Amino acid sequence: MSWRPVILLSLLMAMVLLCMLQEGTSASVGSRPAAGEEAPEGVKEKKIFMQESDASNFLKRRGKRSPKSQDEVNAENRQKLRDDELRREYYEEQRNEFENFVEEQRDEQEERTREAVEQWRQWHYDGLYPPYLYNRHPI
Repeated sequence: MSWRPVILLSLLMAMVLLCMLQEGTSASVGSRPAAGEEAPEGVKEKKIFMQESDASNFLKRRGKRSPKSQDEVNAENRQKLRDDELRREYYEEQRNEFENFVEEQRDEQEERTREAVEQWRQWHYDGLYPPYLYNRHPI
């Protein structure tokens, strides 16, 4: 089978398709009646297309290198301040939790040490001498 007719046929189809698409993009939908005709009642005239400058402004308010408006700058600053405040609150909460944890651990360790010292004193006390109260930690 020869590939030449298949290639020519596909190129011809592509050319026809491109021509149809090119004509389709240049056509517009008209809602206005032709000259001399009146629009039927109940059909309001709507503006379908807009100017190119309006469309580009609608899709993109400013270029990458153009200066930001004051509203944009203010909105970005408010967002940054809000993020900073949330970050500050988060780290403060983490720090408080860690400090509470460390304090609980320290209290538990002090309690274990105090109990161990008290047990040692009770075990080694022979009853001959009074216990040294000033050496004991207050309970």
